[in-house]
Amino acid sequence: MRGWMMLSSLMLAACAGGSSEPPRLTEKQAARLEAALAGKVAGEPVDCISRYPQASLTAISDSVLLYRVSGKLVYRNDLIGSCPGLSRGDTLVVRPFGSQYCRGDLARSADLTNGMVTGACALGSFTPYRTPAR
Repeated sequence: MRGWMMLSSLMLAACAGGSSEPPRLTEKQAARLEAALAGKVAGEPVDCISRYPQASLTAISDSVLLYRVSGKLVYRNDLIGSCPGLSRGDTLVVRPFGSQYCRGDLARSADLTNGMVTGACALGSFTPYRTPAR
């Protein structure tokens, strides 16, 4: 099943455009990202993370998410494709399989005020950012 989902995400990425470069962040988005990750050190990207019940999801742009687990651990996710509307406040709806979010899980952005789906994308790899021990 995961193989099929990975194939689907690759097809989705191909439809999103031929460029492998993620869309550039605006100055304001880059500043928000820098502030959120200040003092943290990037680790090796992983393909899956647990679905932490108390974690919060923040959309930095239509293609960059931050998944805050605690004050000391934040995961950055660069989406495969982009979900238009996330940067203006649309909601991300992820369809995970099992108890983890994984690279290739399909997601949609939706405007909950009118019930419209505004985009489709897939989760990318999760890069952990941790506050170093003192």
